[in-house]
Amino acid sequence: MIITITEAAADQIKQMMAAEEGDNLYLRVGIQGGGCSGLSYGMGFDSEVQDTDTKFEQHGIGVVVDSDSKKALEGTTIDYKQNMMGGGFTIDNPNAIASCGCGTSFKTATNEGTPEEC
Repeated sequence: MIITITEAAADQIKQMMAAEEGDNLYLRVGIQGGGCSGLSYGMGFDSEVQDTDTKFEQHGIGVVVDSDSKKALEGTTIDYKQNMMGGGFTIDNPNAIASCGCGTSFKTATNEGTPEEC
């Protein structure tokens, strides 16, 4: 699998999917240029799968990753943590060689992206 979704994250994603309008939704995970370190994570729901997407299922959730993001996300774990300040998704990416303090921006050894000033 390109990405591992923990049970805690899957439970939260299922709750969010239930609140969305539309049928046959997939969790789309990808990267894009930007952020302090050059690349930013993106997660959202999509009802379409492109020919170039990789599609798989975990915990009953259909997941799609675009071909441009696949290599940078290989081995990534998505978790959901709850604490006194609320909850949020965490991303553990073994390919990230540098990341921003916010935890949503990173770069890999082969992709530096397009850093923005923070």
